[in-house]
Amino acid sequence: MRCSPLFAVALLACSSSDAKVADSATAGRTGTARPTADSVTATTSAGAVQGDSSAATAAPSTAPSVRPAAAADLPIIRGLYVNRFAAQSAKRMRKLIAIADSTEINAFVIDVKDEFGLNIPSQEPLLQKNAGKAGVIPNVRQLLDTLKAHDILAVARIVVFKDSVAARANPDHVIRKTDGSAWRDKQGLTWVNPYDESIWEYNFRVAEEAVKLGFGEIQFDYIRFPEPYKSLPTQVFPNEKGRAKPDVLAQFLKTANARLDKLNVRTTADIFGLVTTVGGALEIGQQWEKVSASVDVVLPMTYPSHYPRGAFGVARPNADPYKIQQIAIARARQRDAKLGLTGERVRPWIQAFSLGQPKYDASHVKEQMRGIYDAGYNGWVWWHPGSVYEPFLPALEKTLVPRAKTAN
Repeated sequence: MRCSPLFAVALLACSSSDAKVADSATAGRTGTARPTADSVTATTSAGAVQGDSSAATAAPSTAPSVRPAAAADLPIIRGLYVNRFAAQSAKRMRKLIAIADSTEINAFVIDVKDEFGLNIPSQEPLLQKNAGKAGVIPNVRQLLDTLKAHDILAVARIVVFKDSVAARANPDHVIRKTDGSAWRDKQGLTWVNPYDESIWEYNFRVAEEAVKLGFGEIQFDYIRFPEPYKSLPTQVFPNEKGRAKPDVLAQFLKTANARLDKLNVRTTADIFGLVTTVGGALEIGQQWEKVSASVDVVLPMTYPSHYPRGAFGVARPNADPYKIQQIAIARARQRDAKLGLTGERVRPWIQAFSLGQPKYDASHVKEQMRGIYDAGYNGWVWWHPGSVYEPFLPALEKTLVPRAKTAN
């Protein structure tokens, strides 16, 4: 699982300085949350699933001027994650916008759908049914207009399969146990079934609604299966039909990408950091080649604190943020090159929070950025579960300057 701003307990677990902001929002910037790398093992797999070709695409009234990624001309994105509560806070958003105005930050990853449900309003019955009760961003169009005026790309983060709100609203579309009852993870949460194409359609509609509102990029998160811990019941997937997990996830992303290309926005996906260096597929279904070939940009969660002792020959990965990021992202670059994928196709997540020792400050964040540049990429996104970045701001430059050492 990832460190997520969606639960107060998780906020404290990721960093003791996390703060949940709950003012009403009228303008500001937001960012995205991401899962952490639990103990996951590698498996190999094969198979495929067809998407829902009958699903209708709702054309937005106005489309952002962001081109889908077709070649090596992707823009450099340097962003901040903005959680649900920060996005709903006018006060916090003003502070985040001020940070972007005075630094190289040019994007916010904003919670549009998380484990609490939707964070945007909608008049569509399908979305209203799965909305949840945690409120929405007030005056969201005004917020997005404000971000555009400040040259900040608004990226819509959409949690896909770890969606307990949709699971409660759609009990016939969840992962099950062998006795037919709903399967639950270690948090007691039910997950929707990744093999269920009606769940795919719901998430496609959320993405399209976000584009209508003015988001310029879609970021899918929790594109994975839950961990199959031995201490938990066996997971049963209705409609599986022998199809492999990596191929089903890839087909979801390919189908989403095709629909969103028609709306002229990029499709991106968050994945565990381990995926960049594990040769096969993780048990959660993520495999580098499958995911990277299916979207415009991949965002690996290469947080140094999430690597086990001895990873890459580093005794304490959390204490060597440069080396962890450099090795993990260089490997992603090599694998993309074999696929013929070039340019800013990899946009790593940076650990801007403390988990264990040492306590992270701006120097640790700066070292991660340096590792990413030395691996050949210019872009990144900072992750803090409470969207509190002030302690790390000395790591930022005043203006965006390309720093990748290897030409794309």
